[in-house]
Amino acid sequence: MRFMGETLDMTPTRRTILAAATAASYSRILGANDRISLGFVGVGERGKFLLGKFLSQSQVQVGAVCDVFDQRIAEAQKISSGAQAYQDYRRLLERKDLDGVVIATPDHWHAAIAIDAANAGKDIYVEKPLTLRIEEGLPIVKAVRLNHRICQVGMQRRSAPQIIEAKTKLVPRLGKILRARTWWNGNTAHLRRAPESWRTKPEGLDWGRFLGPAAWREWDPQQFFNFRAYLDFGGGMITDLFTHFIDAAHMLIGEDIPHSGSAAGGVFHYKDGRTAPDTIHALLSYPGGWNATYEGMLAPGADGAGLEIAGVEGRLIVGRVVEFIPREGGGKPESVTSGADQVMPHVINFLDCMRSRKLPNGDVLIGHRSAQASHLATQAYMQKRQIDFDPVAERVLRP
Repeated sequence: MRFMGETLDMTPTRRTILAAATAASYSRILGANDRISLGFVGVGERGKFLLGKFLSQSQVQVGAVCDVFDQRIAEAQKISSGAQAYQDYRRLLERKDLDGVVIATPDHWHAAIAIDAANAGKDIYVEKPLTLRIEEGLPIVKAVRLNHRICQVGMQRRSAPQIIEAKTKLVPRLGKILRARTWWNGNTAHLRRAPESWRTKPEGLDWGRFLGPAAWREWDPQQFFNFRAYLDFGGGMITDLFTHFIDAAHMLIGEDIPHSGSAAGGVFHYKDGRTAPDTIHALLSYPGGWNATYEGMLAPGADGAGLEIAGVEGRLIVGRVVEFIPREGGGKPESVTSGADQVMPHVINFLDCMRSRKLPNGDVLIGHRSAQASHLATQAYMQKRQIDFDPVAERVLRP
């Protein structure tokens, strides 16, 4: 993998392991009264949202922000009261006064930055999906584990009180689970249009640095502004949306490695140059004897999102409220609920784990497994075949 003419080593080597030992020597143990100093890599729309969430905690200070676009850096500096600015995340990681980093870049940068952050002795909060490709996952897990880092992947349903409660209170009422059905339609984050003024690249935007490990192409405002619609930068609706729900299903059902995946769909409506499908159906099968499905359509004729888990004794509707609906004659309905904000508990869990050194709710291995499941479906769509997977060796079985 290459970054602006330099080779990025994605696998920890003897050199990086030795560097990790040095990094660990200056990574201080946080006390209950210590301030937590963070750097932010990627301060676009999602990065600024997370910046506000973290800064709402009095224990947090933001010492550095990094982005490929000067305008975004200036906005983030204003929010963070003058954090130092960087365009090269590697310079940010050299800061010994930063305890951790928050990574909110497009997906194709997650692996390189997360591995480098772990080797630099930083704790990590990284947006989901953890990876762009299946093969990136285990090297990230290895770097985090070797360096004894805390890594929280931004799958906030893992910290949602109603889902945590439903796992012990409602899931046992389902009996044998047979199906997890998910859907997410009409998501506007995949339909963004670049401003007309961006036909010429804005001043202060480093297009080459944005592309990073992706193949070179000339300036394209849509690929920058609506990166989720391009498979070089993400996995489309499956990895961006389905990952949330398949992760919640993994958590509730207790199994997280499918043995096969298939998908069908295409760019049926939005003929705007996108490479990720605007309509998709995906199916995963699990060794425990249950299926997970996803259906998504971006066109305005459908909207809404949801997760339903069905067993022989009833079904769960999983959202802000988790509702158990029993089969006929199977007893009374039951539900659990919580507040609307699911991100804040996830942020607080990460900060707590930075102090306690316990595994966070969305630990890096969990994040790898949920991204891996989504990638099987994306790979099946791209290769137009069923993908069979070895759940023990965690590798694709060739036809």
